[in-house]
Amino acid sequence: MGLVLAITLMVVRQEVMGAQAPVNLGTAANFAILAKSGISTVPTSAVTGDIGVSPIDSTAITGFSLIRAAASPFATSSQITGKAYAPDYSVPTPANLTTAIGDMQTAYTDAAGRTTPDFTELGAGEIGGLTLAPGLYKWGTDVLISTDVTLNGGPDDVWVFQIAGKIIQANGKKVLLSGGAVAKNIFWQSFGVVSLGSSAHSEGIIMAKTSISLGTGASVNGRLFAQTAVTLNGNAVTAPTGTISPFVVSAAAVTGPYTNAPGQLLNSVTKKITVPKSGNTQFYRIRSATALTIGGITNSGANVVISYH
Repeated sequence: MGLVLAITLMVVRQEVMGAQAPVNLGTAANFAILAKSGISTVPTSAVTGDIGVSPIDSTAITGFSLIRAAASPFATSSQITGKAYAPDYSVPTPANLTTAIGDMQTAYTDAAGRTTPDFTELGAGEIGGLTLAPGLYKWGTDVLISTDVTLNGGPDDVWVFQIAGKIIQANGKKVLLSGGAVAKNIFWQSFGVVSLGSSAHSEGIIMAKTSISLGTGASVNGRLFAQTAVTLNGNAVTAPTGTISPFVVSAAAVTGPYTNAPGQLLNSVTKKITVPKSGNTQFYRIRSATALTIGGITNSGANVVISYH
């Protein structure tokens, strides 16, 4: 099937001065949510991955209707595809949690302490509407996401965001990935509280010095690490895997060679890939670590939209 792509793409994008290494999460990477003073939810949330609290005990995990067998090192919940851990559970959980909390704090210090940022005070803290290349970003202010923001790069690229203030993401706004970027390589280090508005969507590892709060229906493809508490309200939190997000490659001939289609935008929430038209016949393939089914291909103004499931 031939589709038509646009020649130009209007984005705010800068070149990266130096590649960043991923932040080493240590054993904290075993958790989708990890907090020191509590994890609460207003049901019904859906967490894919383990959750844990320490040094606070299991009484600080609320709203999940936990079920725990006698002397078990973990509890379960219908809202968790995984397990819940607390330091008042059986061994080896207390020691494992102490290590994980230490690794979480070490990861925060690593992200906060990286020097020579590629981008400083970009957008005066307002990054909504921008397309961000991989690299190290630094702000001495709050960071606002008032409209959708796109992270554009390959599956091995890394983003580290150093934020001296808060992260405030508006209702319904999204962090989007393009070019094969993956959530496990995105690190949001925030000294202030992190607030995601209702129905907002974020990608990556959120590491907060204080608390993380999600509005009703917000979702995260990543991890939530808080040095105080995490508050959920009917949210979906999915720990990222090592798999590559779906992306489109294109060629002028069906036999190739195929390269990344320029300007493509993945919306992992709606499961749609938007590709600008170019005026030339192009052949497309979707690359993914798992099998996908194309649900439809439609024209939308200057773009072609490919839906999948």
